[in-house]
Amino acid sequence: AIQMARASQEMPTWVTGAKIALLDFDLKKHRMSMGVNIVIDDPQELERVRQKEMDLTKDKIKKIIDAGTNVLFTTKGIDDFAMKYLVDAGILAARRVDKKDIKRIAKCTGAQLLLTMANMDGEESFDPKYLGAADVVTEERLGDNDFIFIKGCKATKATTILLRGANEFMLEEAERSVHDALCAVSRTLESNSVVPGGGCVETALSLHLEDYARTFDTYEQWAIAEFAEALLVIPKTLAQNAALDAIDLLAALRVRHHAAQTGQDEKKKDYRWYGLDLTNGVVRNSVTAGVLEPMVSKLKSLKFATEAAITILRIDDLIRIAPEQDQQ
Repeated sequence: AIQMARASQEMPTWVTGAKIALLDFDLKKHRMSMGVNIVIDDPQELERVRQKEMDLTKDKIKKIIDAGTNVLFTTKGIDDFAMKYLVDAGILAARRVDKKDIKRIAKCTGAQLLLTMANMDGEESFDPKYLGAADVVTEERLGDNDFIFIKGCKATKATTILLRGANEFMLEEAERSVHDALCAVSRTLESNSVVPGGGCVETALSLHLEDYARTFDTYEQWAIAEFAEALLVIPKTLAQNAALDAIDLLAALRVRHHAAQTGQDEKKKDYRWYGLDLTNGVVRNSVTAGVLEPMVSKLKSLKFATEAAITILRIDDLIRIAPEQDQQ
Protein backbone atom coordinates (compact mmCIF):
# COMPACT_ATOMS: atom_id res chain seq x y z
CA ALA A 1 0.00 0.00 0.00
CA ILE A 2 1.14 3.54 -0.73
CA GLN A 3 -0.32 6.71 0.74
CA MET A 4 -1.40 8.30 -2.52
CA ALA A 5 -4.53 9.00 -4.55
CA ARG A 6 -5.10 8.37 -8.24
CA ALA A 7 -4.11 11.21 -10.56
CA SER A 8 -7.67 11.97 -11.67
CA GLN A 9 -11.05 11.44 -10.07
CA GLU A 10 -12.37 10.13 -13.40
CA MET A 11 -10.02 7.15 -13.25
CA PRO A 12 -11.32 3.82 -11.92
CA THR A 13 -10.83 3.04 -8.23
CA TRP A 14 -10.79 -0.76 -8.67
CA VAL A 15 -8.79 -2.75 -11.24
CA THR A 16 -8.77 -6.56 -11.34
CA GLY A 17 -6.13 -8.55 -13.19
CA ALA A 18 -3.80 -5.57 -12.98
CA LYS A 19 -1.00 -5.12 -15.51
CA ILE A 20 1.29 -2.57 -13.90
CA ALA A 21 3.67 -0.22 -15.72
CA LEU A 22 6.35 1.63 -13.75
CA LEU A 23 7.88 4.76 -15.29
CA ASP A 24 10.66 7.10 -14.20
CA PHE A 25 9.89 9.89 -16.67
CA ASP A 26 7.20 12.51 -17.28
CA LEU A 27 4.03 11.93 -19.24
CA LYS A 28 3.38 15.38 -20.62
CA LYS A 29 3.35 17.27 -23.87
CA HIS A 30 6.69 16.94 -25.63
CA ARG A 31 8.99 19.94 -25.57
CA MET A 32 12.32 20.59 -27.21
CA SER A 33 15.44 20.22 -25.10
CA MET A 34 17.11 23.18 -23.49
CA GLY A 35 19.22 25.19 -25.93
CA VAL A 36 17.32 24.02 -29.03
CA ASN A 37 15.79 26.88 -31.05
CA ILE A 38 13.47 26.58 -34.04
CA VAL A 39 13.09 29.61 -36.34
CA ILE A 40 9.69 29.55 -38.13
CA ASP A 41 8.43 32.21 -40.54
CA ASP A 42 5.14 30.64 -41.53
CA PRO A 43 2.37 30.61 -38.82
CA GLN A 44 0.99 27.37 -40.28
CA GLU A 45 4.33 25.67 -39.73
CA LEU A 46 4.25 26.78 -36.08
CA GLU A 47 0.88 25.12 -35.60
CA ARG A 48 2.20 21.98 -37.28
CA VAL A 49 5.15 21.86 -34.84
CA ARG A 50 2.77 22.14 -31.90
CA GLN A 51 0.60 19.37 -33.30
CA LYS A 52 3.66 17.15 -33.77
CA GLU A 53 4.63 17.70 -30.14
CA MET A 54 1.17 16.54 -29.06
CA ASP A 55 1.31 13.56 -31.43
CA LEU A 56 4.62 12.42 -29.95
CA THR A 57 3.10 12.28 -26.47
CA LYS A 58 -0.06 10.63 -27.80
CA ASP A 59 1.97 7.91 -29.56
CA LYS A 60 4.03 7.28 -26.42
CA ILE A 61 0.90 6.80 -24.31
CA LYS A 62 -0.72 4.66 -27.02
CA LYS A 63 2.23 2.25 -27.00
CA ILE A 64 1.92 1.88 -23.21
CA ILE A 65 -1.84 1.25 -23.51
CA ASP A 66 -1.46 -1.21 -26.39
CA ALA A 67 0.90 -3.34 -24.29
CA GLY A 68 -2.07 -4.13 -22.02
CA THR A 69 -1.39 -1.66 -19.23
CA ASN A 70 -4.31 -0.89 -16.91
CA VAL A 71 -2.35 0.48 -13.90
CA LEU A 72 0.45 3.04 -14.19
CA PHE A 73 2.82 4.51 -11.61
CA THR A 74 5.38 7.22 -12.37
CA THR A 75 7.89 9.04 -10.20
CA LYS A 76 7.41 12.22 -12.25
CA GLY A 77 4.37 14.21 -13.34
CA ILE A 78 1.38 13.61 -15.63
CA ASP A 79 -0.14 16.70 -17.23
CA ASP A 80 -3.79 17.19 -18.22
CA PHE A 81 -3.06 16.44 -21.88
CA ALA A 82 -1.69 12.97 -21.05
CA MET A 83 -4.32 12.44 -18.36
CA LYS A 84 -7.10 12.61 -20.96
CA TYR A 85 -5.80 9.58 -22.87
CA LEU A 86 -5.25 7.58 -19.67
CA VAL A 87 -8.80 8.32 -18.49
CA ASP A 88 -10.25 7.35 -21.88
CA ALA A 89 -8.37 4.03 -21.69
CA GLY A 90 -9.67 3.33 -18.15
CA ILE A 91 -6.20 3.26 -16.60
CA LEU A 92 -5.62 3.86 -12.90
CA ALA A 93 -2.55 6.10 -12.71
CA ALA A 94 -0.61 7.70 -9.85
CA ARG A 95 2.04 10.37 -10.25
CA ARG A 96 5.01 11.53 -8.17
CA VAL A 97 5.36 8.15 -6.47
CA ASP A 98 8.34 7.98 -4.14
CA LYS A 99 11.37 6.18 -5.60
CA LYS A 100 11.54 3.87 -2.59
CA ASP A 101 7.89 2.86 -2.97
CA ILE A 102 8.08 2.28 -6.71
CA LYS A 103 11.14 0.03 -6.30
CA ARG A 104 9.21 -2.05 -3.78
CA ILE A 105 6.28 -2.31 -6.19
CA ALA A 106 8.69 -3.46 -8.91
CA LYS A 107 10.09 -6.15 -6.64
CA CYS A 108 6.65 -7.40 -5.58
CA THR A 109 4.91 -7.39 -8.96
CA GLY A 110 7.83 -8.31 -11.20
CA ALA A 111 7.57 -5.07 -13.19
CA GLN A 112 10.58 -3.28 -14.63
CA LEU A 113 11.13 0.40 -13.84
CA LEU A 114 11.74 2.20 -17.13
CA LEU A 115 13.91 5.30 -17.40
CA THR A 116 13.06 5.74 -21.09
CA MET A 117 11.09 4.02 -23.84
CA ALA A 118 13.94 4.24 -26.35
CA ASN A 119 15.20 0.95 -27.79
CA MET A 120 18.47 -0.05 -29.46
CA ASP A 121 17.20 1.16 -32.85
CA GLY A 122 16.68 4.69 -31.56
CA GLU A 123 12.89 4.36 -31.62
CA GLU A 124 10.38 4.28 -28.79
CA SER A 125 8.64 1.04 -27.86
CA PHE A 126 7.03 -0.61 -24.85
CA ASP A 127 7.38 -4.35 -24.43
CA PRO A 128 4.62 -6.17 -22.46
CA LYS A 129 7.35 -8.05 -20.56
CA TYR A 130 8.06 -4.81 -18.67
CA LEU A 131 4.63 -5.06 -17.01
CA GLY A 132 4.11 -6.39 -13.51
CA ALA A 133 1.07 -8.37 -12.40
CA ALA A 134 -1.26 -8.30 -9.41
CA ASP A 135 -4.75 -9.61 -8.69
CA VAL A 136 -6.29 -6.31 -7.60
CA VAL A 137 -5.23 -2.66 -7.45
CA THR A 138 -7.67 -0.44 -5.60
CA GLU A 139 -7.89 2.99 -4.04
CA GLU A 140 -9.47 3.17 -0.60
CA ARG A 141 -9.92 5.95 1.91
CA LEU A 142 -8.83 5.23 5.47
CA GLY A 143 -9.26 8.00 8.01
CA ASP A 144 -8.28 11.27 6.37
CA ASN A 145 -5.95 9.81 3.73
CA ASP A 146 -6.28 7.95 0.44
CA PHE A 147 -4.29 4.75 -0.09
CA ILE A 148 -3.64 2.63 -3.17
CA PHE A 149 -3.56 -1.07 -2.29
CA ILE A 150 -1.87 -3.67 -4.49
CA LYS A 151 -3.19 -7.12 -3.60
CA GLY A 152 -2.09 -10.52 -4.80
CA CYS A 153 1.36 -9.61 -6.13
CA LYS A 154 2.69 -12.25 -8.49
CA ALA A 155 6.47 -12.05 -7.94
CA THR A 156 6.85 -12.01 -4.15
CA LYS A 157 4.58 -11.85 -1.15
CA ALA A 158 4.68 -8.58 0.76
CA THR A 159 2.44 -7.00 3.37
CA THR A 160 1.98 -3.42 4.50
CA ILE A 161 1.18 -2.87 8.16
CA LEU A 162 -1.17 0.11 8.41
CA LEU A 163 -1.23 1.63 11.89
CA ARG A 164 -4.08 3.81 13.12
CA GLY A 165 -4.36 5.66 16.41
CA ALA A 166 -6.14 8.45 18.23
CA ASN A 167 -3.16 10.82 18.03
CA GLU A 168 0.47 11.09 16.93
CA PHE A 169 1.83 9.90 20.27
CA MET A 170 -0.12 6.63 20.15
CA LEU A 171 0.93 6.09 16.54
CA GLU A 172 4.61 6.63 17.34
CA GLU A 173 4.40 4.21 20.27
CA ALA A 174 2.64 1.61 18.11
CA GLU A 175 5.24 2.05 15.38
CA ARG A 176 8.09 1.49 17.86
CA SER A 177 6.39 -1.63 19.21
CA VAL A 178 5.87 -3.09 15.74
CA HIS A 179 9.44 -2.21 14.76
CA ASP A 180 10.81 -3.97 17.87
CA ALA A 181 8.69 -7.03 17.13
CA LEU A 182 9.87 -7.20 13.51
CA CYS A 183 13.49 -6.82 14.60
CA ALA A 184 13.06 -9.65 17.13
CA VAL A 185 11.63 -11.93 14.43
CA SER A 186 14.43 -10.92 12.05
CA ARG A 187 17.09 -11.70 14.64
CA THR A 188 15.45 -15.04 15.38
CA LEU A 189 15.46 -16.03 11.72
CA GLU A 190 19.06 -14.85 11.44
CA SER A 191 20.37 -16.99 14.32
CA ASN A 192 17.77 -19.79 13.93
CA SER A 193 17.75 -20.28 17.70
CA VAL A 194 16.05 -18.77 20.74
CA VAL A 195 16.56 -18.73 24.50
CA PRO A 196 14.01 -18.38 27.34
CA GLY A 197 13.18 -14.82 28.39
CA GLY A 198 12.15 -13.22 31.67
CA GLY A 199 15.67 -13.17 33.16
CA CYS A 200 16.12 -16.93 32.77
CA VAL A 201 19.47 -16.83 30.97
CA GLU A 202 21.01 -14.23 33.29
CA THR A 203 19.98 -16.10 36.45
CA ALA A 204 21.27 -19.47 35.20
CA LEU A 205 24.54 -17.91 34.03
CA SER A 206 24.99 -16.06 37.33
CA LEU A 207 24.65 -19.27 39.38
CA HIS A 208 27.04 -21.11 37.07
CA LEU A 209 29.66 -18.37 37.38
CA GLU A 210 29.36 -18.30 41.16
CA ASP A 211 30.23 -21.99 41.27
CA TYR A 212 33.01 -21.46 38.71
CA ALA A 213 34.48 -18.58 40.72
CA ARG A 214 35.06 -20.87 43.72
CA THR A 215 37.51 -22.92 41.67
CA PHE A 216 39.99 -19.99 41.81
CA ASP A 217 42.00 -19.01 44.88
CA THR A 218 43.29 -15.70 43.52
CA TYR A 219 41.89 -12.32 42.53
CA GLU A 220 40.13 -13.94 39.58
CA GLN A 221 37.54 -15.30 42.01
CA TRP A 222 36.38 -11.79 42.91
CA ALA A 223 36.21 -10.67 39.29
CA ILE A 224 34.10 -13.66 38.26
CA ALA A 225 31.86 -13.29 41.33
CA GLU A 226 31.25 -9.60 40.57
CA PHE A 227 30.43 -10.46 36.95
CA ALA A 228 27.91 -13.03 38.20
CA GLU A 229 26.39 -10.46 40.55
CA ALA A 230 26.09 -7.91 37.73
CA LEU A 231 24.05 -10.34 35.62
CA LEU A 232 21.30 -10.34 38.25
CA VAL A 233 20.62 -6.67 37.50
CA ILE A 234 18.50 -7.77 34.51
CA PRO A 235 15.85 -9.86 36.35
CA LYS A 236 15.99 -7.44 39.31
CA THR A 237 15.23 -4.46 37.06
CA LEU A 238 12.43 -6.36 35.32
CA ALA A 239 10.74 -7.02 38.66
CA GLN A 240 11.19 -3.44 39.85
CA ASN A 241 9.76 -2.01 36.63
CA ALA A 242 6.65 -4.15 37.17
CA ALA A 243 6.32 -2.78 40.75
CA LEU A 244 6.92 -6.24 42.25
CA ASP A 245 9.10 -7.49 45.11
CA ALA A 246 12.41 -7.99 43.31
CA ILE A 247 14.12 -9.75 46.27
CA ASP A 248 11.35 -12.32 46.68
CA LEU A 249 11.03 -13.10 42.96
CA LEU A 250 14.78 -13.26 42.44
CA ALA A 251 15.19 -15.65 45.37
CA ALA A 252 12.48 -17.97 43.99
CA LEU A 253 14.07 -17.87 40.56
CA ARG A 254 17.54 -18.65 41.91
CA VAL A 255 16.15 -21.63 43.87
CA ARG A 256 14.61 -23.11 40.73
CA HIS A 257 17.77 -22.74 38.65
CA HIS A 258 19.97 -24.08 41.46
CA ALA A 259 17.78 -27.16 41.65
CA ALA A 260 18.00 -27.62 37.89
CA GLN A 261 21.81 -27.35 37.86
CA THR A 262 22.58 -29.49 40.90
CA GLY A 263 19.60 -31.82 41.34
CA GLN A 264 19.33 -35.33 39.94
CA ASP A 265 15.54 -35.32 39.70
CA GLU A 266 14.43 -35.31 36.06
CA LYS A 267 11.34 -33.26 36.90
CA LYS A 268 13.50 -30.46 38.25
CA LYS A 269 15.51 -30.34 35.03
CA ASP A 270 12.68 -28.30 33.51
CA TYR A 271 13.41 -25.57 36.07
CA ARG A 272 16.24 -24.40 33.80
CA TRP A 273 13.58 -22.84 31.53
CA TYR A 274 12.04 -20.79 34.35
CA GLY A 275 11.79 -16.99 34.15
CA LEU A 276 9.73 -14.17 35.63
CA ASP A 277 5.99 -13.81 35.08
CA LEU A 278 5.59 -10.10 35.69
CA THR A 279 1.81 -10.15 35.08
CA ASN A 280 1.03 -12.54 37.95
CA GLY A 281 4.13 -11.87 40.06
CA VAL A 282 5.42 -15.46 40.02
CA VAL A 283 8.06 -17.55 38.27
CA ARG A 284 7.06 -19.85 35.41
CA ASN A 285 8.36 -21.92 32.51
CA SER A 286 9.18 -19.27 29.91
CA VAL A 287 9.32 -21.78 27.04
CA THR A 288 5.79 -23.12 27.55
CA ALA A 289 4.56 -19.55 28.13
CA GLY A 290 6.06 -18.48 24.79
CA VAL A 291 8.41 -15.86 26.28
CA LEU A 292 11.49 -16.28 24.09
CA GLU A 293 14.35 -14.08 22.90
CA PRO A 294 16.70 -14.39 19.89
CA MET A 295 19.97 -15.98 20.96
CA VAL A 296 22.07 -13.64 18.80
CA SER A 297 20.67 -10.58 20.62
CA LYS A 298 21.45 -12.11 24.00
CA LEU A 299 25.00 -12.99 22.98
CA LYS A 300 25.69 -9.55 21.56
CA SER A 301 24.32 -7.76 24.62
CA LEU A 302 26.57 -9.83 26.92
CA LYS A 303 29.61 -9.28 24.70
CA PHE A 304 29.09 -5.53 24.33
CA ALA A 305 28.48 -5.06 28.06
CA THR A 306 31.64 -7.00 28.85
CA GLU A 307 33.70 -5.01 26.36
CA ALA A 308 32.36 -1.74 27.76
CA ALA A 309 33.31 -2.76 31.30
CA ILE A 310 36.81 -3.78 30.19
CA THR A 311 37.27 -0.47 28.39
CA ILE A 312 36.31 1.47 31.52
CA LEU A 313 38.63 -0.63 33.70
CA ARG A 314 41.54 0.11 31.38
CA ILE A 315 41.25 3.82 32.20
CA ASP A 316 43.84 4.26 34.95
CA ASP A 317 44.15 8.04 34.92
CA LEU A 318 42.01 11.10 34.41
CA ILE A 319 43.22 14.40 33.05
CA ARG A 320 40.96 17.33 33.75
CA ILE A 321 41.52 20.62 31.94
CA ALA A 322 40.76 23.69 33.98
CA PRO A 323 38.27 26.04 32.30
CA GLU A 324 39.57 29.27 30.90
CA GLN A 325 39.35 32.25 33.22
CA ASP A 326 37.26 35.11 32.00
CA GLN A 327 39.39 38.18 31.41
CA GLN A 328 38.36 41.19 33.42
